[in-house]
Amino acid sequence: MPFVHLRTHSEYSVVDGTLRIDDAAAEAARDRQVALAITDLSNLFGAVKFYKACRGKGIKPIIGVDVFVEPDAALGGGEKTASRLVLLVQSRQGYLNLCELLARAWVKNAQRAQAWVKWEWLSELGDGLIALSGADFGLVGLALLAGDAERARLAAKRLEGLFPGRFYIELQRAGLPTHEAHVRAAVPLAAELGLPVVATHPVQFAEPDDFDAHEARVCVAEGETLSNPKRIKRFSREQYFKTQAQMEALFADVPSAVANTVGIAQRCNLTLAMGKNYLPDFPTPLIDGQPMPMADYFREASFAGLEDRLKLLFPSEAEREKQRPTYVQRLDFEIATILKMGFPGYFLIVSDFINWAKNNGCPVGPGRGSGAGSLVAYALKITDLDPLQYKLLFERFLNPERVSMPDFD
Repeated sequence: MPFVHLRTHSEYSVVDGTLRIDDAAAEAARDRQVALAITDLSNLFGAVKFYKACRGKGIKPIIGVDVFVEPDAALGGGEKTASRLVLLVQSRQGYLNLCELLARAWVKNAQRAQAWVKWEWLSELGDGLIALSGADFGLVGLALLAGDAERARLAAKRLEGLFPGRFYIELQRAGLPTHEAHVRAAVPLAAELGLPVVATHPVQFAEPDDFDAHEARVCVAEGETLSNPKRIKRFSREQYFKTQAQMEALFADVPSAVANTVGIAQRCNLTLAMGKNYLPDFPTPLIDGQPMPMADYFREASFAGLEDRLKLLFPSEAEREKQRPTYVQRLDFEIATILKMGFPGYFLIVSDFINWAKNNGCPVGPGRGSGAGSLVAYALKITDLDPLQYKLLFERFLNPERVSMPDFD
């Protein structure tokens, strides 16, 4: 029976993963697996590399994250630590929602060096995402292992409400003491509530022999030592990249859990456009209730900045008027090139960063490298060097014949 790994921690799960992304894709290809998911802990750092590696091997990439969800007082139980939930991307909207969830968690709700997702955020941003219960470490699993079936039932219903038709009870058999007890309690609960089950394997490394190196990494992250007999051991040697045949054998008594891995993979369809630059929209002033066109604002800001610079360079009005045509000609040339290449937003964004830093006591250099050859950058106060005075060439920084993103050092 075909099987798809839906829970994989790569080397980008810094505290508990050693599996290299290229190795994961190679293992999946070697076993003729049709799809593979990455679910690093609270981050998407490896998503693009993973996407490219899988596509290069003819494997469907599934992007996901293993997230921490804050304790839910409404369900009782008195938990003080976060539970776990795996979120898998179904669509582009789901990808954007997952990015927003992670951004909010790290910026607004970081607890004990962990990013905790709030329940209300899941309600707001759950579209386009498939949720797996988190097995032993999920809210449902923790309640079942505590012997509180009613709380597990309420937790499952709540998650199903947040992800209607997109919530699965997650089962694992990876050699940890709690796994079998959880499976025996979770399968009847899922049947009672009419929820699908799915088999996952918490992959942390590629081969069984990698277990010792993985444990060393975990000890470094936790400030522990391998020789400590009292150290809590949260991983087993079984958490390597298993084959489809091995996973089918592990869940021979629950074949639907294996089959559902393929069903989930079929539901996850994200396409990322590679090689295309994306810049945030720079907010321009409103004119008659409408945003000023970016090109117009860029030109206006550049000429206003040039006027400030000319007053500084040439205090004498007569000398200023004498030099003005040379500077205006150069500025017009640069603006035309920047607009033609589609980078006015980049200059405005960098200017916003640099000027904020200068106004808030952050040390900023005068500029270096090819960026110092731009008069627009000088006018927008990104740099503090007059390129005409030093005969610096704008074409070294931005050239229509060599289309690439500008890069201010």
